[in-house]
Amino acid sequence: MSIHVALHHRTSYEYDRMVEHGPHVVRLRPAAHCRTRVLSYSLKVGPGDHFINWQQDPQGNYLARLVFNEPMARLDVEVDLVVEMAVHNPFDFFLEEAAENYPFSYDADLQRELAPFLEVEDAGRRVNHCIGYFKKKTGRTIDVLVELNSAAQKAVEYKIRMEPGVQTPEETLEKASGSCRDSAWMLVNVLRGMGLAARFVSGYLIQLKADVESLDGPSGSEVDFTDLHAWTEVYLPGAGWIGLDPTSGLLAGEGHLPLACSPRPNSAAAVTGGTEACESTMEHEMSVRRVYESPRTTLPYTDDEWSRIGKMGRVIDEEMKRMDVRLTMGGEPTFISMDDFDGAEWNTAAQGPTKRKLSDQLIKRLRGHFAPGGMMFYGQGKWYPGEELPRWSLGCYWRKDGVPMWTDDSLTADETKDYGHGPEEAERFSNALAEGLGIEPKWLIKGYEDAFYYMWKERRLPSNVDVQKSNLKNRLEREKLAKVFDTGLNTVTGHVLPLKKLTISGKKKWTSGPWFLRDDTLFLLPGDSPMGYRLPLDSLPWVKKEDFPWTIPQDPTADYAPLPGRDAVMQIRGHEDAGRMDARAGQALAGAVPRSAHEDLLAKLSQVESTLLLKEPGQQESASWITRSALCVEPRNGRLYVFLPPVDTTEDFLEMVAVIEKVAGDLKLPVILEGTPPAFDPRLEVVKVTPDPGVIEVNLQPAASWDELVRNTTVLYEEARLCRLATEKFMVDGRHCGTGGGNHIIIGGETPSDSPLLRRPDLLRSMITFWNHHPSLSYLFSGLFVGPTSQAPRIDEGRNDSIHELEVAFRTLEGEGNALPWKVDRAFRNLLIDATGNTHRAEFCIDKLYSPDSATGRLGLLEMRNFEMPPHSRMSLAQHLVL
Repeated sequence: MSIHVALHHRTSYEYDRMVEHGPHVVRLRPAAHCRTRVLSYSLKVGPGDHFINWQQDPQGNYLARLVFNEPMARLDVEVDLVVEMAVHNPFDFFLEEAAENYPFSYDADLQRELAPFLEVEDAGRRVNHCIGYFKKKTGRTIDVLVELNSAAQKAVEYKIRMEPGVQTPEETLEKASGSCRDSAWMLVNVLRGMGLAARFVSGYLIQLKADVESLDGPSGSEVDFTDLHAWTEVYLPGAGWIGLDPTSGLLAGEGHLPLACSPRPNSAAAVTGGTEACESTMEHEMSVRRVYESPRTTLPYTDDEWSRIGKMGRVIDEEMKRMDVRLTMGGEPTFISMDDFDGAEWNTAAQGPTKRKLSDQLIKRLRGHFAPGGMMFYGQGKWYPGEELPRWSLGCYWRKDGVPMWTDDSLTADETKDYGHGPEEAERFSNALAEGLGIEPKWLIKGYEDAFYYMWKERRLPSNVDVQKSNLKNRLEREKLAKVFDTGLNTVTGHVLPLKKLTISGKKKWTSGPWFLRDDTLFLLPGDSPMGYRLPLDSLPWVKKEDFPWTIPQDPTADYAPLPGRDAVMQIRGHEDAGRMDARAGQALAGAVPRSAHEDLLAKLSQVESTLLLKEPGQQESASWITRSALCVEPRNGRLYVFLPPVDTTEDFLEMVAVIEKVAGDLKLPVILEGTPPAFDPRLEVVKVTPDPGVIEVNLQPAASWDELVRNTTVLYEEARLCRLATEKFMVDGRHCGTGGGNHIIIGGETPSDSPLLRRPDLLRSMITFWNHHPSLSYLFSGLFVGPTSQAPRIDEGRNDSIHELEVAFRTLEGEGNALPWKVDRAFRNLLIDATGNTHRAEFCIDKLYSPDSATGRLGLLEMRNFEMPPHSRMSLAQHLVL
């Protein structure tokens, strides 16, 4: 992946009359040891007649000796060359064992050969001080040289100096400023004083504008640029001459093209020679342009190519609209940390010390772009065998109609900040929240850690082991035991509010009631999860299975009415308006909620509620009226966490969240929402960031058009980079490879009913057939792992009879036209699997097409899993367009 660059350099001398020229020496041809490959070179001298003789000086530099036959009023020296700018690693060398650590000495023969490069000149007090300081350094030779080069860059401020000649090293250090040739000559003398052979180098410096701005420091030139430059080379046994550029503090790279290397600067000048006495002026012109650019990970397509791709995407959009396809496309791109390529969490482990922090930064950045009024939700995700706890899942939910779900960002607590919130703040918040929901605060229950369990656990510890420093094998249990005894067994863990939305007297109301636990005190189950996951629900009064008040998820294929506006959400409860809630929240703050409030509420409830919801069940009586879901408020690590219970509808969820935000604003207590997220609803949108082995996975919201997909993908890649998340890594031999987590492409519709995969069963059949007839598609975009044991095996890998079974499945869909939605799923559910029967690990994953298992499996989605993570957003978009 190289760039071919054409460099043009013209120097013109114009005289006041025709003058005689003596022999001139031109040192403007790249030296033999130039690491950057020179593709073409030309030197033009004019306008008069002359002879040119190419030769090499004692240092091996190419010289053009010019002899002029006649007087001239003008002299032009013009150089054109084309070089291949391929990335060069300046540290790609080995040192002889004797030279690996500084100080070292050259052997006798080498010392004699390097004698001109070891002679110190013009060493004054400052130069000797610098030599003495670095002479005392010991350690790896390359480390000492990097430190010296960096110190030289910091000690001398770069300035353009038009005066001829080179400053003495002492003068350069005294002024603390100089041109590149001054810094280079100063560094040459310091290196020689340290006993290292060094030489002065003049050459071309080519700097190209970076494709991507640097996150760690200066990005370099803002335009493609070239100029004459000077730097230093030091001789290291085993490596040869190594370039050090004290102007930038870096080692010489592919942009440094040496022209002349010499023990002294005067024998490295670009042009030397004389003329008879006259008045003269000099013109100098240098330019660089790109003549060829190979595609690379930072710029896979030129602007012209990308413009044509974008135009094609919009043409396809129009064609799909005309054909009423209703296609949406999303994805699951993955990222790794650019600062820790070797860490376990960025190679094999699903979780680690920095993943959640980086994911939190990323989800907040994405919220700013996609959902300024979105709700942050810190929930739990997948739980795989062998893992101590379910993996976390950070989500941002927002309404498609643009109405905000959460209006004040400051009321969402920062997970990295300790606000000092504890049990007192949790109690105040719980009381105000109950009032805001129209529920009597007396139904709040204080939750405690199970004292008897932890006392039993303590008694089982060895007698000579401190509880705070126990050596239990389970890390989480060890940390939890220490934390419980540190805070005390009688400390309130949090507050529980039994909560359910019921229809009473024709109106939906939030209801609560007593739990009638076997113990008078609510003891949480032992563990380290949020308290909402550790409620002793099995201790609630018994209920028959057929009487259990299940929370039935919404049917994803149902028709949904528009969601109410935010003001309507605040008033949807029917028992009080927003203004009354303000007053009651204020009374809760003051601890003076009048008793008549509860009496007023009871008066509005039906007789059924007042007698049944509060009734204590008898022995062996099926207690179907008991509220079995609960909202929890728990202080953890100085922050308030609100655990949300499952609710029946999205409208209920929006109302509950609106009340939580209102109370948080009134009390000025920011909170973090966790627990049960909103169920799938086509009126809501969500983007999630979750951990996966070795990567962070982003579940990007689907896009219904090419322009929307471009925006979503481009924003994600850019914001991930600003969070220092990378899209590629390198193998031991230097080859690029993806993150290892894939970039699965998800296709479907805005609603399950709109999905072209369900509306046209032959579409999935056609895709499977096309992929089967073109096996290269299974491997062209895949990562390093392919075959039957990979994450996305082809349907014919490892199962020889699968093709015959596919033919049978295809025949079941013949002539179906608009088939019933479950028919296409049933036809392929037992075929699009891996060798173990897992539908998730398949090239065509239909987990969420129309699964009979759950509502979240009936979304009309197809996941294409054989796509590795591309390093650039445009490469990812091109894959989407091809598909």
